[in-house]
Amino acid sequence: MTTDQKPGPAGEDAAGGPVSGRGRPDTGPPEAVRGIAEGYAFTGPALDLGAALLDGTAYPAAPVRIPLPVLNRHGLVAGATGTGKTKTLQLIAEQLSAQGVPVFLADIKGDVSGIAAPGTPGPRISDRAADVGQDWTPHGCPAEFYALGGQGVGIPLRATVTSFGPLLLAKVLDLNETQEASLGLVFHYADKQGLELYDLKDLTAVITFLTSPEGKEELKGIGGLSAATAGVILRSLTVLDNEGAGAFFGEPEFDTADLLRVGPTGEGTVSVLELPAVQDRPRLFSTFLMWLLADLYQELPEVGDLDRPKLVFFFDEAHLLFKDASEAFLEAITQTVRLIRSKGVGIFFVTQSPKDVPGDVLAQLGNRVQHALRAFTPDDAKALKATVSTFPRSSYDLAEVLTSLGTGEAVVTVLSETGAPTPVAATRLRAPRSLMGPLGEPAVRAAVDASPLGARYRDAVDRESAYEKLAARAARPQAQDAPAPAGAGRTAEPEKAEKAGRAGKDEGGLLGSLLANPALKSFARSAGTQLGREISRSLFGTSRRRR
Repeated sequence: MTTDQKPGPAGEDAAGGPVSGRGRPDTGPPEAVRGIAEGYAFTGPALDLGAALLDGTAYPAAPVRIPLPVLNRHGLVAGATGTGKTKTLQLIAEQLSAQGVPVFLADIKGDVSGIAAPGTPGPRISDRAADVGQDWTPHGCPAEFYALGGQGVGIPLRATVTSFGPLLLAKVLDLNETQEASLGLVFHYADKQGLELYDLKDLTAVITFLTSPEGKEELKGIGGLSAATAGVILRSLTVLDNEGAGAFFGEPEFDTADLLRVGPTGEGTVSVLELPAVQDRPRLFSTFLMWLLADLYQELPEVGDLDRPKLVFFFDEAHLLFKDASEAFLEAITQTVRLIRSKGVGIFFVTQSPKDVPGDVLAQLGNRVQHALRAFTPDDAKALKATVSTFPRSSYDLAEVLTSLGTGEAVVTVLSETGAPTPVAATRLRAPRSLMGPLGEPAVRAAVDASPLGARYRDAVDRESAYEKLAARAARPQAQDAPAPAGAGRTAEPEKAEKAGRAGKDEGGLLGSLLANPALKSFARSAGTQLGREISRSLFGTSRRRR
């Protein structure tokens, strides 16, 4: 079965039977369409994607839908450039918002911001709505607009280096596994010493210190950091900072709980992260999105399956996340996707081809919206064959259907309310009710100025952290070596401090003196750091947020 078969002569269907004015048999929809209608006849709340498509005709009596409770079982939206993936995201997001579910969208090309404004009626929208049986009325969603590190109009999103963790940062810096392990050692040392890594200069200061004679002594017993590896990491940090990415790291750190907000009318807030300003650093923004998910996983309680998800997260340009990723990084992604479902969070990966997503991750994506694929080259043909093999068995010739779909059409299969896959359905999708295009900078700026989150995150803060502490520590011996003023004597307290310092040095430096203290050992096991802050790291090495 294909979607591009032609009807017979005027007034007859392909089998010679009578047809209606819209080209449908007067006797009702074909048996295949009736089977699709039965497969998507859910009893609970659901999102309406569109109408079943057969032989080029849409059948509104066979709506294709996604049950709201299974949105935390994750999904995939795939298709070639220009096939309508972005509009599909918009369609799903605005319906989730209407059902009271918050949504996160990454705006790669700058055209998703229109979700905050009502759409503009027109002939194309009217025709599409009539074709799929949609009662279309314009409607915008409550939205917040963000920008990474303030590089853009939106509310600045920042993360501290400590919170970001070594695995994610190693991915941004394009480090190999040996360098990644060394970076993990640096984070471990900073955690144990209470050296807060808020921004890149903090991390640079710690690495520089650990390659000094005093720092090498500190690392005895827990490993070492070679000068060559430290040099690679430092150079990568310098490049990252020179590209302007240093603004992403620092305080105030974004609290991912702000993504879970619901508007005054009960609609879920749509959080739009604008990314055009950082398109030349795709590795950074894809990894930053993974940090958001890792932080949500850390902070949210276990809730199991809910009647509606707490948040649905759309991960656009997903292939950038997996490209050249280390084995440890891929394993962490896989486990996060598997486990975050029980926290009530659903993830939709958006990319051009399912082969962009590793098999272990793809296997966990229960909801599929596959737009058209092109087969112009042998590699394209191979990718098409692989995509067809990932769908449940159906009566469709999927290889033919997937290459003949028009813009705004897709092959869909989702999980039913019982968790079983629904029939594969070629679908003509509904038109979004919000504006299908950019909102415009003045309107976005006005929304940001009116947001209560603007005042909280707008201005960067530079508190005392590792950089200042290590600078003060380096200056201390110089002050002690300076000749004392005539007639000045040492008080008892400095003398005690000096003796304590010598004792610590004899026992392996500051790290040795701390770890030799039985009381501090016990405290460290329960609290984790010298300052009483637990650095309990998740699958990605990200730390628990300090509330």
